Amino acid sequence: MKILFVEDDAVNRLVLKAMVEKAGSTLYEAEDALRGLEMIEHNSYDLILMDLRMPGMDGMTAIQKIRARGDEKAKLPIIVVTADSAPGIRANCIAGGADDFIMKPVSMAILFDTIARTMLAKGAAVAL
Repeated sequence: MKILFVEDDAVNRLVLKAMVEKAGSTLYEAEDALRGLEMIEHNSYDLILMDLRMPGMDGMTAIQKIRARGDEKAKLPIIVVTADSAPGIRANCIAGGADDFIMKPVSMAILFDTIARTMLAKGAAVAL
């Protein structure tokens, strides 16, 4: 599975990369939302993990831009990965176009369960 992780924190990218690669998948990294959108434009991914709070463009704006594409990439499964615990944040993310939501710090079990659930809901194969 090819996963794009859009996250400004290098340590968070490193931790999730280790988890994903341990499962035999590949994690591609974008250090901000603009770079993530550029990578989506030029590459194919099976899933996107998106942080919410990043400098420049925030994750919700990036998700809305992906959903507005009008092509197959607009349907990519997107899971928000955030430390934002504001009331209603999960519901806001889902309403804004995310498929699911994970709170940081991320555990391997929750990450894999959420990916599997999201991929199955999209009718896609789960091969972590």
